[in-house]
Order: sequence, then structure tokens, then C-alpha cells
Amino acid sequence: MNVDELLRDALREQAADSASVPSGFADRVLAVRHRRRVRAVVGAAVATAAVVATAVAVPVLHSGGQDVRPASRMNQSDIIAHPDQSPPRDLIAAGDTALAAFSTYKTVKQPHRDAVMERTYGLLNQRTGKYDRTTRWSWVDVAPGMRTAAVLEKRLPADRIGLLDLITGKVGRWIELDKGVGGVTFSPDGRKLVATTYAKNPDHLYWSHKVIVNGKGRPGPVASRTGFTVVDVASGQSDWHELPFWKDEMGWSPTARADLRFSHDGKLVYEQIPTEPGRIYYDLNGRKVATPAAEKHLSWVEAGLSPDGKLVAGDFAGQGDEIASAIVDPVSGRMITKVPGQQLLAWADDKRLIAWGCDPKKCRGTGEFRNQLLLLTIGSDKVVQLSDFRKASADYPGRWTPQFTTR
Repeated sequence: MNVDELLRDALREQAADSASVPSGFADRVLAVRHRRRVRAVVGAAVATAAVVATAVAVPVLHSGGQDVRPASRMNQSDIIAHPDQSPPRDLIAAGDTALAAFSTYKTVKQPHRDAVMERTYGLLNQRTGKYDRTTRWSWVDVAPGMRTAAVLEKRLPADRIGLLDLITGKVGRWIELDKGVGGVTFSPDGRKLVATTYAKNPDHLYWSHKVIVNGKGRPGPVASRTGFTVVDVASGQSDWHELPFWKDEMGWSPTARADLRFSHDGKLVYEQIPTEPGRIYYDLNGRKVATPAAEKHLSWVEAGLSPDGKLVAGDFAGQGDEIASAIVDPVSGRMITKVPGQQLLAWADDKRLIAWGCDPKKCRGTGEFRNQLLLLTIGSDKVVQLSDFRKASADYPGRWTPQFTTR
């Protein structure tokens, strides 16, 4: 979870209390949302996902003379749901998409009244089909096909990226980098990584840059992004491009973590900003380019563009007590229809989405945080519960945040 999201949650979860913050700070923090990952694959790419994955991991391991197949291959049911589990213990999937990992966070005090946001991951174990709890990594991003995860060690910025085999649980290879990295994300085809580089740990909060929340001072973020590195996974070759952190006309930057992500087709990378146009795109050589026509009407919503590129997951569009989100035409930007979900997270296929949903009678104030994973179908009121309602547990003390990829 990004620092800006952590601050956003701190504000929301204490919404019943009054808050005094620097002018415009809360609004700006709430405005900055980072689209996570939707491993959308077009056409024949679905059929070749396993082949693409060979660039980052061996597809079949051998143990005792028997093949060890990934758990996600052993169970290829269209819907794998566990509506009695939260946080989930066993594999959750729908259509072409699966829950590859999830994370929670806690604030750990540091010297000089600073703090660091540390994540605990529930990472899919492809041998058992269960999510293993791990605090070993500061950052995890799972590749399409769910055989490999890119991981960063605890101390950020990190000087190398690990390629973790999700069957053996071991790092098969390290990719050394010249610049310190704070976040890393796979391209939609799994062949490349974009690693965002920083001068400081983007998850470190500094008392010297404190913010006021509910009348109390808290350590705040310090923007230090230096650029991004595009890594070829197979060869380990990389190219770094300078890109300082975004700031407004007043010289203000809303967050420390400002990771770049790949566009829908993987040909560009983008950063999210809190003002128009919402996103700034760059080619893989670091040059600023125009927004792709297909992504012109994308917002902060995580699900983004459908796999076939014909629909866009839109903002919350409920009226009164209605819990609904918009489905938007990518050409005109007009709403085509609604689906009964609170927040659209990932496309299961071209007609179904995974979303957070909550009880309409309780979706007000703090009730909006009592939500669960749902599978929604465009043109239907049918809703399938994929998980139990989101909550903390002894192993995962915070509310869990999902990470999806193609299976």
C-alpha cells in the first residue's frame, strides 16, 4: 500500500473526528490514487501466458520423480471462491484472473520520531494453493501466469530485484541495478519490469516533514523519485531514465511513493498525478508522449481497460442507497451501464469484473470499509461472493489490499 493511501486511510478511518491539516493537504492526498495491477491479456496472449512465463521461471519443477504443477493449473475452475475467508487462506480466482497476493501494513516507529510503513504479504504458494504470510520483502509484484514474483528486500531503495519462484519459494535470480529502487511492476506480458528509482525510502515518514491529522502531528512523506529503469527480464539488461517527482505549480508534491506502471499494451509507462490530465505517459526511452487514445478516459479505478479494450471500468455511480459503479465507453467517455459494485478492481474477462462490494444498508461512513470481493457480470444483477468481508486478523493486523494477475 502506498504512503498516500496509508494517509488516506488514516483520514478516513478517523472521519468521525475533526481534522486540521495544511491547506488542501487532505484533498490532495485523497485525490492521488495509484492504479494497481490488472494483467489484461488480449486475444491469443491468454493461450500463450504459460509460454511467456518461461522468460521468468521454469514452468515445471521436478521433485521425487514427479512433476510439480502450479496450484493454479491444478484447479482451473472458472470460479474459485472462499466466501468464508478474510483474509483469504486458499486460492481465489475468476475467469482469467486470480488473486496472486494481498498485503497489509503497519507503522513501525523509528529514531527521531520518524516511522516506516512495513508490509506483510499473503503470497500465493503455487505448491499448496494457499497464501503464505511473509514479512521478508518490502515489495512484491506477481508476474502474469503466477509462477514468478519480483521482490525487493526490506531496506529501500534496493540495489537489486529478486525473481522469486512461487513453487519453490526461493529466489532463482537477482537482477543488479545501478540506481536504488523503491517499487517494481511487471509488464502485461511479463517480459519487462519497470522499476521506479528513489533517493530515499518512499515508505519512510519523516518527523521533519510532519503533517497534522486530527489535531496531532504525524511524520510525513518526502518526495525523492529520481527516475525509472526498464528491465528486460530474460537478459537482465536495463536502461535508466531520469524523471524527478511530479510537483504542482506551487512546487508541492502530494506523496513520496510515485511508482510508474505499464500502459494497457505494455508499450508505454505512466505516472498518476492529482490534476488534469490525471496521467502522464512516457515511452520506454523516457520521452514524454501523448496519452494513448484507448486510455484517454481511464481514471484512478484499478480495473482500467477491459482485456479486449472495448470497455473502461469507471467511478462509483450509485444514486441514493444504490451501490453501483460505471462501465464507460473508451472512445466517448460516456457511461454505458452500471454494475452493482463499490470499487472495480480487476477484469475477470471481457464481461465480468472483480470488485469490492458491501451491504447497501451499511455502506455509509465506516460501513464502507466492511466490504468483500465480488464477481460482477455486465448486463446482470448476478453477484458471486469471492471472499468474506474484509477485516484484520492476528496474522494480518491491517485491512488487506488485493493484487490480481492473469492465471
